[in-house]
This record gives sequence, structure tokens and C-alpha cells, in this order.
Amino acid sequence: MKRSPRKVIDTNLVLSALVFTGGRLAPLRLAWQGQHLLPLVSSATVAELIRALAYPKIKLAAHEQEELLADYLPYCKTVRIPGPPPATPPCRETFDVHFLELALAGKADALISGDKDLLSLNGKLACPILTAEEFMRASDIAR
Repeated sequence: MKRSPRKVIDTNLVLSALVFTGGRLAPLRLAWQGQHLLPLVSSATVAELIRALAYPKIKLAAHEQEELLADYLPYCKTVRIPGPPPATPPCRETFDVHFLELALAGKADALISGDKDLLSLNGKLACPILTAEEFMRASDIAR
């Protein structure tokens, strides 16, 4: 049986795919639901997603936040980041390092991001760092 590609998806993309079900990232959500990709998460990236779902500007009630988490986390594989964590390329944003560590520790096939700081590191990590559009085009899941 073929394994689903292991992907690290940054918080903003996960959040958009969950909240805007008819938006441009809907195919990404359908890809994890259909097990066409296996999202990797760590305790740090899940904590960031939980914080982001509670942002006042998103205006989600607690039960809505829980429903969205339930539509993502069961499809994910949790990766324990070892201590010391894997060495990552220098990154301007401290929190972005968690995604780089997760990609390395989880042996990700790609890191999918809309973050310019992360995208600028493409070629400096063991896996490619792609925009959502690049990933969906390459995977032919945009349809």
C-alpha cells in the first residue's frame, strides 16, 4: 500500500483551509480528508493552531474551534521533536523554526507555507518548501 506524502503545513494555511471551506485552499483540506497527504504536527504547531483559532478577529465560538480542530487533528501524525532539536537554517521568525524542526524530525516530503520567511529558505532544507499553489499544482489536487 502506498503511503500518503508527509507534509508540514503552516498554521495560516491550515487555518484558511478550515475556516474558508469554499476558498482557494479547499483542495488542501480535501487532500488531508481524503488521505492524499499526511499532515505532520508537533505540540508547538498544534498549540499555535489552537491560539490562532481563538483570535478575536476570526470570531469563532469555542464549540466551532473544537469542530475545526476535530476536522484536522485526526488526519494528522504527531511527531515528537527530539532534544536537542534538529539543526535548521537560520530563520528570522522564531516561531517558524518549529515548522522547520518538524519537517526535519518528521522526515517530511515538503513544507507547505505562505510565509515569505519560510519560502525564502527553499533549497536550504532537506525537503522542498512550497506555496500551497505549487503543492496543489504539483499534486494535481486543485481540482
